[in-house]
Amino acid sequence: MPAHPPPRLVLASASPRRLDLLRQVGLTPDLVVAAEIDETPHPKETPRRLAERLAREKAQAVAAAHPLDVVLAADTVVAVGRRVLPKAETEDQVRECLGLLSGRAHRVLTAVAVRAPGGRSAARLVETRLHVKRLTEAEIEAYAAGGEGLGKAGGYAIQGRAGGFVMDISGSYPAVVGLPLYETLSLLGGVGYRAP
Repeated sequence: MPAHPPPRLVLASASPRRLDLLRQVGLTPDLVVAAEIDETPHPKETPRRLAERLAREKAQAVAAAHPLDVVLAADTVVAVGRRVLPKAETEDQVRECLGLLSGRAHRVLTAVAVRAPGGRSAARLVETRLHVKRLTEAEIEAYAAGGEGLGKAGGYAIQGRAGGFVMDISGSYPAVVGLPLYETLSLLGGVGYRAP
């Protein structure tokens, strides 16, 4: 009887940052498929539950089309208290997010979900706390105009110029970029995925 080929690794994300992080630890997904789900928060949903739910839903959505593969999904939520900051789509949203983050502590919650052939699944949530310096109007304007914060949760990218705004970080730096590497490798190992 011929042996089954090992399952492929499917990254359920269009984020180039997540792909780069995986490659950093020697993993290159066989396939990258953006998960098309509604990411609207539910009424009274906490930032933590939102991140966990979206990661699981992304993994489930992509696994439905790839049942014989290992699907890896993640979601990152930036929160000030219980308030979820948007994924900034305009310069005005970047300005608004930076105004809220200026001089304050906030949390970045990144959930990772894995689904394996046969429907086995596992997930982890990593919380990282950051403190942003008090930003001047000129700093906010220059950052918003540069476009780096567009498409980013909370309107900033720590791996870019905004790294200079962060006074203190407690937790996982790669999780703030988009994928906590230690937890991701643990989850993949837990469902039996071995890199070829």
